[in-house]
Amino acid sequence: MWPDRRLLDLFKTEFPIVLAPMAGVMDADLVIAASQGGALGSLPCAMLSVEKAREQVNIIRQRVSAPVNMNFFVHNAVEADSAREAGWKKRLASYYRELGIDPSAPINVANRAPFDAAMCELVEELKPEVVSFHFGLPDQALLRRIKAAGCIVISSATIVREAIWLEENGADAIIAQGAEAGGHRGMFLTEDIAEQIGTFALVPQVVDAVKVPVIAAGGIADGRGIAAAFALGASGVQIGTAYLRCPESRVIAPARVALAQAHDDSTVITNVMTGRPARGVPNRVMREVGPTSPDAPAFPHAATALGPLKAAAEKLGKVDFTNLWAGQAVRLGREMPAAELTRALAGAALARLSQMAG
Repeated sequence: MWPDRRLLDLFKTEFPIVLAPMAGVMDADLVIAASQGGALGSLPCAMLSVEKAREQVNIIRQRVSAPVNMNFFVHNAVEADSAREAGWKKRLASYYRELGIDPSAPINVANRAPFDAAMCELVEELKPEVVSFHFGLPDQALLRRIKAAGCIVISSATIVREAIWLEENGADAIIAQGAEAGGHRGMFLTEDIAEQIGTFALVPQVVDAVKVPVIAAGGIADGRGIAAAFALGASGVQIGTAYLRCPESRVIAPARVALAQAHDDSTVITNVMTGRPARGVPNRVMREVGPTSPDAPAFPHAATALGPLKAAAEKLGKVDFTNLWAGQAVRLGREMPAAELTRALAGAALARLSQMAG
């Protein structure tokens, strides 16, 4: 059926499809639904406390017996720069005035913490079948503990050099994240956004450079894309954007409208929302301040001053300051239950692959 079964054997899933972890717009419900459809469900934990992550995994375990992937960020944490923060707040001052928000009121700090010893203890306790990382891998001491707990480790590469580094440092499979992908770029050995490679150019080069299975990500949202990824040597695919409009996602109503109306040329790379390059549908602040701005504080601190604006605008039914992360295949997204979508994607891919084989 599938021309390469290495990922299926590694993950023990029905289909070689990984639900992308999408922090802020999904929780256990989408993981459960995608898992019920035969995909590897991924729980984004980068914005969760230890207690919340435990609660979410327990909900998943109660509802489905499929393997689970817990996803974390491993960026180098940088302290907030008060001068830069003040400058950023000044840049956003007109929005504060417009929405009637006191700019001097205390603000919750952006909650995107890198993987640490406390989360490692949680992984050892919960023993998810898979643990995935964005922006590299944790230090070797933590990684050894994760592996000792029996977890498979995967991470994202955006260039071949990153893929080789991930394999050399213990990744069991590599996500080749093409420039088309929605959300944060997984870059960690490069900072040059102009050099980011498209999925179809990246995947075969990563496949040639490493021995571990490669998961294609970026711009894949239907059976044709999945079949193409396999033709390029991938052992599986990671899909996120196609699931955003499923009823089980936590995407708010006005954001669903924006995603439904998006076109092939409707996404851009921005640093305005978090301080790190990410792809999404432009909202008002991305258009007016960005899409990239030298004023944006380092990741994740750019998000701090946007927090009150996001909350106030959403109360008015607007997504002017809301992350609308999505990949370039956003138009191919569908409004159907995630389990049904997963089976439809797999079925269409298998039909296409059998045509190609025939």
